[in-house]
Amino acid sequence: MHLLIRTRIRADYPLLRRLGVIAFGGVLAACTQTAFSSPGTEFVNAAPRLAAPQYAALSDGKFAVPSVLADSIDPKFLRQRVRYATTFPTGTIVVDPDAKFLYLVSEGGYAIRYGIGVGREGFGWSGTAQIHRKASWPTWTPPTNMIARQPELERYRRGMEPGLGNPLGARALYLYQNGEDTLYRIHGTNEPDSIGQNVSSGCIRLLNQDVIDLFRRVPVGSTVVVLKHGNASASLRPPTGT
Repeated sequence: MHLLIRTRIRADYPLLRRLGVIAFGGVLAACTQTAFSSPGTEFVNAAPRLAAPQYAALSDGKFAVPSVLADSIDPKFLRQRVRYATTFPTGTIVVDPDAKFLYLVSEGGYAIRYGIGVGREGFGWSGTAQIHRKASWPTWTPPTNMIARQPELERYRRGMEPGLGNPLGARALYLYQNGEDTLYRIHGTNEPDSIGQNVSSGCIRLLNQDVIDLFRRVPVGSTVVVLKHGNASASLRPPTGT
């Protein structure tokens, strides 16, 4: 049988698998992935199948984002328009960490739903925040106390260059609460099999294709509501005082 080569992203930065958390009015997580990635190859017996047309390979002029393969993600986590009964205003982002979904509330009782990966238990953050800034192909800078624990990160003190190996992926949305940085991000990932999992040290990760789509749809100042674990019903109503 004719063998085809399928390119996949594989982790090759084990030094960042033990990333910690940052304190902000309690324990908040510094944003990162469990590992960085670089291209690898493997042989398969059939041609790779794209998960959906919107997950084809793309390039925005800086870096080429690889396609997402059908066997690398559960279909329920693919981007789709769904019915969503809520009183949150149109344009609100609602994150349900238990279901591993992010909803962008639309008009008429609908939302655009994205599959996400979220922080491991103990690293999550919940609350209401605003998107203070947006970055295309952002740099990633490890916090000072993380560098103190892991001196090998010293080389990134001034930031890791953008690219597919950067833990923030293709786009990042920076969440602030009461004018202060929560150190919590919505960002991309090049690891499709991490969607639907508790894998990162606190932040919300989407497929790079999905975070690029979300980035285009939401302006700076948009409200983001991250629900508490076990409190999915809160997605039906705004929190008091907001």
